[in-house]
Amino acid sequence: TTVQESKERVRSAVRNSGGVFPAKRVVVSLAPADVKKESSAYDLPIAVGVLAATGQVTADLDDTVLLGELGLDGVLHHTTGILPMVALAREREIRRVYVPEDDANEAALVAGITVYPVRTLAQLVDHLNSVGAHGSNGIAPMSYREHLFTVEDAGAGHVDLQEVKGQEHVKRALEVAAAGSHNLLMQGPPGSGKTLLARCLPSILPAMTRDEALEVTKIYSVAGMLPAGQPLIRTRPFRAPHHTASHAALVGGGRQPRPGEISLSHRGVLFLDELLEFDQPTLENLRQPLEDRVITITRVSGTLTFPASLILIAACNPCPCGYFGDSQKACVCSPSTVTRYKKRLSGPLLDRIDIHVEVPRVAYEKLAGTTLGESSTAVRQRVEAARVIQRARFAGLPILTNSEMRPAEIRQFCVLDSAGQALIKAAMRQLNLSARGYHRVLKLARTIADLAGAQGIGAVHLAEALQYRAREGV
Repeated sequence: TTVQESKERVRSAVRNSGGVFPAKRVVVSLAPADVKKESSAYDLPIAVGVLAATGQVTADLDDTVLLGELGLDGVLHHTTGILPMVALAREREIRRVYVPEDDANEAALVAGITVYPVRTLAQLVDHLNSVGAHGSNGIAPMSYREHLFTVEDAGAGHVDLQEVKGQEHVKRALEVAAAGSHNLLMQGPPGSGKTLLARCLPSILPAMTRDEALEVTKIYSVAGMLPAGQPLIRTRPFRAPHHTASHAALVGGGRQPRPGEISLSHRGVLFLDELLEFDQPTLENLRQPLEDRVITITRVSGTLTFPASLILIAACNPCPCGYFGDSQKACVCSPSTVTRYKKRLSGPLLDRIDIHVEVPRVAYEKLAGTTLGESSTAVRQRVEAARVIQRARFAGLPILTNSEMRPAEIRQFCVLDSAGQALIKAAMRQLNLSARGYHRVLKLARTIADLAGAQGIGAVHLAEALQYRAREGV
């Protein structure tokens, strides 16, 4: 519909910009025909194509891309998806790109391509006719926006770990999860601090690299969610959808598939509070992205694959009333009710979560105490040191963190000594570990060893990793 309506926008824009729209039938070929077209970015190239075909634009437009939505008055408006389109143009070895003035900073994030910010169609026509597409005058090209890649304080705007009283073992689990991008599930009674702890995780994550920032910005650009005046996402995403979120909202979808919360959490955190209140079929859709770190959406119009390399942080109560196993308040749920509640989370999904921790009630003495715990800054320094080790380890590989290791990398980098082999053998038998669980324990132990600065995985690292595996039920 957007493309069909462009003919009216283009006709009005050409006339209101001083051009002459031909009084005859105009056919525009959008090839290849089998690719579904849906974007207002076609307005500008269609308009310039009509003007060039009728001799009103004489410039050589080879090696040039034009993108932008036209208003009826010929003014170019903001268009979504500029960054990935300009990045693709550079991959195709195209040299020049003309984009709306509002989107020029976003387009200039791509190095090696000349970006021209265009305010109106009339301005562009004057530029092309006076100096040609390859001229040096007219519209001034925008330089590469190197300064936008400056690192921001990763912990700014987030809850500091030192504000959380008690729960030292959960803080340690968060540190391990942040160091290796491992998934984590917290279970405990209401008010024990699960949500607060989850919101502390972004404060201990390292700042995004340049490539990570571009990956995230491309997703938000396609989704039309880039904040006004902020062409680059420089802080890791933290997405916390409500448990009433639909399948399409979480996974993505639509007639033309758009990224959902899973993809919007790429290189960041997806926090699912009240996990067992989510619709079960929706939860099962987490299986593929947690395993493959991409999510594939299939619709009649086609199949699209979005990146989904994220840290899943989930929190849930042990039963509907929330007090099963609590030391101070009795649970009012029947055993069958507790069992049905826990069965909402399937075994295959549980197997994809590396760290399972209990979050008990916090004692009064700790809550009323004035002593602050370790700050997020101190923890983040250890996390960043572990990430440096991982970047050196995986140099040249399409892997950034330990959780992304495949069987070949696990075999190479997760070698156990005799004591470790004996321990994992006993754990396989006692915990009934699956092959996936076995590999996830080894990756988790590798992260714990990295936090300790150890070259190899020791029995103590493996033992801690095994303590984080799920026992029975949730």
